[in-house]
Amino acid sequence: MPSLKDLKNRIDSVKSTQKITKAMQMVAAAKLRRAQEAAEAARPYAERMGKVLAALGAVYDGQENAPVLLGGTGKDQVHLLVVATGERGLAGGFNSSIARLARDHAQKLISQGKTVKILTVGRKGHDILRRQYPELIVDTFNFRDIKQVGFTQAQLVADKVLSMFAAGEFDVATLYFAKFGSVISQVPTAQQIIPAKLDRVEGEGQAAAPAVPYEYEPSEEAIVEDLLPRNISVQILRALLENSASFYGAQMSAMDNATRNAGEMINKLQLSFNRQRQAQITKELIEIISGAEAL
Repeated sequence: MPSLKDLKNRIDSVKSTQKITKAMQMVAAAKLRRAQEAAEAARPYAERMGKVLAALGAVYDGQENAPVLLGGTGKDQVHLLVVATGERGLAGGFNSSIARLARDHAQKLISQGKTVKILTVGRKGHDILRRQYPELIVDTFNFRDIKQVGFTQAQLVADKVLSMFAAGEFDVATLYFAKFGSVISQVPTAQQIIPAKLDRVEGEGQAAAPAVPYEYEPSEEAIVEDLLPRNISVQILRALLENSASFYGAQMSAMDNATRNAGEMINKLQLSFNRQRQAQITKELIEIISGAEAL
């Protein structure tokens, strides 16, 4: 049984940990609002970009001269998995859930005889995936020193993906991230970005047509050629912003749980301390009374 001094030291230690988790919870809550606003602001732009491409891409339906970013290389052998996670831990299962989704997809592709390459964005995803697939990781991006990720960081990742695609290093690229739902809901998501997945009218093979016809200047083909590379950057930016909000939401929830668990542990330790202290006092009183009666 631990001594009173050991119990007191442990109580003090847990109290110090509780202060840290409480402070981290408050910091995450403060950063969450800004990150959530940025993620929600990026969604309409990214979604509208997809709809514009869907409308413009309809001109290439059934044609062989479609841009490779839209129609693909015609092969499905080499897959690039772009796995975006957080730079730090202490966020519950946030990082591991994204890495697990990518790992499951990689295992499925490998079992089908496909070649898999992994590009990680975020230190935690790299640390998790290199344990099982160190030879598949072709590059990694670390934005730990960046306070707020933005289009500059997304452009760096997009340039790497586009350069690899132009060099013929892969046929299909899929982006993995966590879509922010709420403080307790972050949904691991897989989104194919090369070739671009366009919204289709359910039950039809044609792309969704706009409600109002538009005339484009320059031509639709020229606009598509310009928008397709930009769409890669936009989708990656959206993923990074969704990840940022999801990370702070997950960390806030995890630190709240840790703070409450620390409080419960302190109560249990304090109860053990009080019981042992009472037993020691009782023992001392018995010894005093016994000594007095002996005299």
